[in-house]
Amino acid sequence: MSYEWPYEWKIGTRYLRSTHRSGLVSFVASMSVIGLALGVAVLIVVLSVLNGFERELRSRMLTVTSHATITGVDGEIANWRQAQIDAAREPGVAAVVPYVESRGLLANGGQVAGAIVRGILPEEEVKAVGLGGRMRDGELESLQAGKFHIVLGSALAAELAVKTGDKVVVMAPEGSATPAGFVPRMKRFTVSGIFESGMYEFDRGLALTHMKDAATLYRLGDHVTGLRLALEDPFLAPQMVRTVARAIDYDGNGYFVNDWTRDHANFFRSIELTKSMMFFILLILVVVAAINLVATLVMIVKEKQTDIAILRTIGAAPANVLKIFLVQGALIGLVGTFAGTCLGWVLALNVTDAILGIEKVFGIQFLDASVYLMSELPSQVRLGDVLQVSGVALALSALATIYPAWRASRTLPAEALHHE
Repeated sequence: MSYEWPYEWKIGTRYLRSTHRSGLVSFVASMSVIGLALGVAVLIVVLSVLNGFERELRSRMLTVTSHATITGVDGEIANWRQAQIDAAREPGVAAVVPYVESRGLLANGGQVAGAIVRGILPEEEVKAVGLGGRMRDGELESLQAGKFHIVLGSALAAELAVKTGDKVVVMAPEGSATPAGFVPRMKRFTVSGIFESGMYEFDRGLALTHMKDAATLYRLGDHVTGLRLALEDPFLAPQMVRTVARAIDYDGNGYFVNDWTRDHANFFRSIELTKSMMFFILLILVVVAAINLVATLVMIVKEKQTDIAILRTIGAAPANVLKIFLVQGALIGLVGTFAGTCLGWVLALNVTDAILGIEKVFGIQFLDASVYLMSELPSQVRLGDVLQVSGVALALSALATIYPAWRASRTLPAEALHHE
């Protein structure tokens, strides 16, 4: 036995196809669907791009920086070997690596640039971060104690106009007082590699050397600046680093602790703020489409007044007329939202390739790496965002149908048929 649709549903769907010769109502209804679909699609694409930007920023950041750091109160840790062993025993800690870090001035002839000079143990470093896989030239293992080799970020190497095998002079901010005045400590290093993390902040501002060479330059002896932690769950870094610091605080002097969420908190706050603002700003497109839906339904009510009057005279109650036009609004909202969701999903999944194609064809660059920290547009579609956008669009469509449907239900047969 086949299911018989209610007559309100049948009439409502038929009214979307105008019987007027100009077909104006059908055209306006189509424009309402297209407008709603475009508004939903644009909103999904923009939110997906912001999600992708946040994901890429986080992943690239964690490639070159640690999840958390522990440093001595006076900037040094003396018994770092035992502290490294004990810290590695804590649950949730994947790796603990020592490091020496300070600011330095790098020079190659007339080219001078400031950067962070980080002394590492290459064999330990690969346990904590994936920078070894980001080498554009040379290898991280080329950093050997006593060789005074240095690995530069790609943007830093470009600014200094050096390549693998060239020499650079590294000057420490500390120096010695001599009869001739203050003389900064400096050492000549050989560039043994160039890395490219994809984040301008690090590619321009980070130089790596062996930990013992860095300790020699900064006169730390056998001490280190601190310990860098790699955690099984990076999002637990704020709690975990404090737990680890308490576990290795042998003399009660304490440590300075930091984690990646605090180092770059402003980045992620700005992304969340931008995402919220863009959602409400672009929601205006959906609101405009909903207003267009109101106008469409009002036009349909105006065109079908005679039909509505006839339905009322043959026994249709105001509630039945109300349902007819609610069906029309619901169909326009459902079709527009579904089409916009599908279009937005497809565009969001392919926005990176589309932008690259546009840049190649027109010879333009949308993202400047020195400003946006990355040179390509990432995208990540999240089901929660899609459901949120779709739900809001459907809710606005439902609200938009109320007034026209109510107006149709208030039509009086005698007044509607007065001029017929």
